[in-house]
Amino acid sequence: MNQFWHGTGGLAWIAGCGKAVGMAETVTVNDLLDAHVTLDLECLDRIYLNGYVPALQVGGQVVSFMTQHLGYPIPSPAILEKIGGGFRRAVSAFAGAGHIPVVRFSKTDRKIDVMRRHLAVQEATGRSGVAAIGVAQEFQNVFAASRRQGANGIPWFSFTKADRRVTCFYFYLWDSDFGPAFIKVCAYFPYPVKVWVFSELFKITKVDVAQLS
Repeated sequence: MNQFWHGTGGLAWIAGCGKAVGMAETVTVNDLLDAHVTLDLECLDRIYLNGYVPALQVGGQVVSFMTQHLGYPIPSPAILEKIGGGFRRAVSAFAGAGHIPVVRFSKTDRKIDVMRRHLAVQEATGRSGVAAIGVAQEFQNVFAASRRQGANGIPWFSFTKADRRVTCFYFYLWDSDFGPAFIKVCAYFPYPVKVWVFSELFKITKVDVAQLS
């Protein structure tokens, strides 16, 4: 009775006849397409980035920021509220000066669906720019202050991170290369930032099919 033994290199030994015969190698889908693919693109269709200030991540750095950088004698949470209030007023002024729609999100809103028509309007202009500004109340990991009395009777504050419901701004953009995007900025210390870019349109529009044909 003949027996088959599979060896390397696509050969089989047939016991009883002393002959090695060739065997067909396994062909994968990639092998079949290898000689037929004329264009192969590799690209992320979405990019999501987180931004933060490295020197403002622990309580001691917050105290140093207010006392050494800003020059205040007491590191008070009122200082942080003052900075946040100034930022909120600046956003309002920016929106007014540029006639940019301001949209307040509810908890149930799917933000991209709400902003889709504003992005379409900006796209129709053919120019990169801010399509609309979204405002949301969200839980963020920010610095909370605890107060203690100093030996000289002067109050002193320490800062630890905690989840708090604060104002976040979503700057929805239309870019002539990348298409829709947004920049999210938390309006409270230490002001974390998130950037979202949908790059599928960039991948498509930047390919000149005529040059590849």
